[in-house]
Parts: sequence; C-alpha cells; structure tokens
Amino acid sequence: MSEDKFDLVVIGAGPGGYVAAIRAAQLGLNVACVDKRGEPGGTCLNVGCMPSKALLHASELYEEANHGMAQFGVKIDKVGLDLKTMMGHKEKVVSDLTGGVRFLLKKNKVEYIEGAATLKDATTVDVALNKGGERQLKTQYVMIATGSEVASLPGVEIDEKQVVSSTGALSLPKVPKHMVVIGGGVIGLEMGSVWSRLGAEVTVVEFMDRITPEMDGEVSKQFQRILAKQGITFKTSTKVTEVKKTKTAVTLTVEPAKGGDAEKIKCDVVLVSVGRKPHTAGLGLENVGVVLDERGRIETDAHFRTNVAGIYAIGDVIKGPMLAHKAEDEGMACAEIIAGYAGHVNYDAIPGVIYTMPEVAAVGKTEEQLKADNVDYSVGKFPFSANSRAKANAATEGFVKILSCNKTDKVLGAHIIGANAGNMIAELALAIECGIAAEDIALTSHAHPTEMEAVREAALATDKRAIHA
Repeated sequence: MSEDKFDLVVIGAGPGGYVAAIRAAQLGLNVACVDKRGEPGGTCLNVGCMPSKALLHASELYEEANHGMAQFGVKIDKVGLDLKTMMGHKEKVVSDLTGGVRFLLKKNKVEYIEGAATLKDATTVDVALNKGGERQLKTQYVMIATGSEVASLPGVEIDEKQVVSSTGALSLPKVPKHMVVIGGGVIGLEMGSVWSRLGAEVTVVEFMDRITPEMDGEVSKQFQRILAKQGITFKTSTKVTEVKKTKTAVTLTVEPAKGGDAEKIKCDVVLVSVGRKPHTAGLGLENVGVVLDERGRIETDAHFRTNVAGIYAIGDVIKGPMLAHKAEDEGMACAEIIAGYAGHVNYDAIPGVIYTMPEVAAVGKTEEQLKADNVDYSVGKFPFSANSRAKANAATEGFVKILSCNKTDKVLGAHIIGANAGNMIAELALAIECGIAAEDIALTSHAHPTEMEAVREAALATDKRAIHA
C-alpha cells in the first residue's frame, strides 16, 4: 500500500467536499479529495439537483408549447415528446458539470482520488481504489463531507423500476400512466411535476395535513392549490401501510394518518420520497470514536469539529437542512477555520427553493416560528397579479411575503411563490445576512418592469405603504 502525506483529506466530492477542498488549497494547504462514486459532484450533480433541474426545465418547455404559448399568439401544431432526447440533454448536463468539477480540482492542485475511504485512525485514511489496489493517506486534518442517501419506508423495497427513489425517477424509460408519490416534500413535488407535465396522472400521498409542512403555512396552502389546478391529486393526512408489486402494476394500501378505513391505489410507478439520511456507514467512524446523534448525524461544534481532534464534518452528515448551498457554505467556512482563519455560516440566511412552476422560495423565519417565539412582527405581502412584468408574462400566480420585526424593522423572514422565486429570494437572503430593515428595501430603487418590484412593494406593505395593491 502506497503512503502519501497531506495537510487535509476531504472525504466526499459533493458540493460541500469539493468546494472545501478547493478553498483549502487556495489557502495554501496540500489537499486530497476522495470519493467512491468516481465522478465528482456528489448526489447534487450526478443524481440530484442538476439532472432534476434539467428535466424540470425541459418539461416546462413541453408544457408551455402544448398549452401556454397560444395566448401570446404563438401557434404550434403537433407538439411531440422525444423522451430519449430529453434524457440525453439531462445526461450531457451532468457530464459537463462533473467534468467541470474535475477541471477545478486539478486547476487548484487538489488531488482527486477515486475510491472508498475508511478512517484507520485520526490521521490515517485508507482508500480502496476504484481501479484496484489501495492507498494510505497520512494527514493532519480530515473533513467528512459524504452527504446523504435516500431514506425509505419499512417494508418497502426500492427496485428503481416500479418502486423508485429520486434516482430512478430521473431515468424512467417511458412516461408512466399513473405515478404515486409517497411524500409531499421538495423532491417528490419536483419530480411529480416533471412527470405530470409529460402526461402522467400523479397522486401525492402525504402523512401530514399539508404538503411541505416545514414551509410558511400560507405559502404551503397556496402552493398546494396551484399544483392541484395543474392536475396533481393530493391525499394529505394519509399514511401508506403496504406496497405490493406485480409484473405490470403496483398497489398501495393507504389509510387516514389518525386511523380509519383503508383504500387501494393502483399505479404503474411509485416514487418513494420520504426524505434523506446521512451517509456515515463504512467510513470507519467507530475506529476513531466519532460521536453520532440520535438521527445518525455526526455531532459537531460551531466550528465543525467532531469530538475527535483533527476530524471535522460538514453538509448533510451534520445537523441542518440538507441543501447543496448549505454544504458549500460550510465547506468554505470549515476550510478557512482549518487554515487558521475565521469561518462562519449564518444559518438564518440560507434560502430554500422548490423548482416547480411556479417556484417556491424562502429564507429566515416562518410566521409559525415567529408566533411560537412570541416575536412582535409585521407582515408585508404583495401579489404578482398586481406586478406589471408578471402580467406581461402571464405568470401572475403567487405573492411575495416579508416578515419584519416591529421593534427594529429588520427582515426576519421572506417567502415567495411565483415565477423566478428562486432568483428573487437572493435579495432577501442578503437583507437577512446584512441585518437590514424592510425600510431599506423599500427605499431601494428596483428596475421597472421586473418581478423584483414585488419585493419592494412587499417591503412597503410591512408599513402599509404598498403603492400598487
């Protein structure tokens, strides 16, 4: 076994891991980044964020061509679906992006090692190379950034053909006649939207009384109404008790979450989308005594340090939302801390986005959280139906909602449902990061005509000064 010496070994080349490796190298450390997948980019680039966004965009174009363009005077006859080409576009996006990460690692002189890493001790990482053989990496620091994996339901076997995870849902060979999505969260709603637009009947089964239960309640209700208008059927407050497969169909048994009469739902594809779990198995954490919490996450302090000196952890394997950009922020901060600088992440300013159409985006606190904390706050809301650009684009569903503190006027939370919400939320994340007031947004000139004017109007509305509503 060959032995190599590094200042830092990053285990995992997802958004958190490769960003951390690059940042550490920029700061002068000798860095290796190890990943057993082979292709860098983690779940996000390979089977998560990026391929799903490619399909979401493609399916939106298909839907627009079929049903949305005539109102603008653009007439298209005989719109067809070439699923093979659509999937080919998705694969090219993945290939281009993972190749780009390889280039960035090489450019920054990070050694990328393809193989499965195991901690032998706090300063030794054994790597079983994908191409055969082993390497032993000696290092001063280790950063664990191995991300997360799909969670399932007890007794439900995912075969990636009839019962699929998000990975299988990205590569179905044909449009299902009927897809049942178990779980009304981000991934299930995004993938359900893709296949619904392409012609599938989609039913979403959610245990809680509403979809996206962690979102602001008002936004969640509006979101469900919009998706229902698009043809998706919802069964909330409902649990799945059995999933049975035959060669040609899948039958689910469901019943009310609080108990009651069961019913059967027959379909040809089931998407299990009940969340993700940290990927910590097989890393040798038990060899060095790294402590996990009750949910299998690695316990860390505010500086991403585990209980074992020299071992750090970031991203989906530690507490907090499982988001690629959260992992990136932590990766940069952790690399800076290891290199002797001050690294910090403001968790109140991390946005979340659902890339359906319309999009849903949020940052900071929800109304429910502010009420629970007895915070004195104001609500400013502005509908896209009163926004000139949204009217011109025939994209008037949704609204911008800003929550501000009545004592300081600082923005505490913001929630947007509407076209381009994912881009629009950045201004409000910056507002929370910088601790600015709703009045600051209200006084800032916003270009006309843009959807961003709705953000300004919502800020004005916190003081009951909205002009156009």
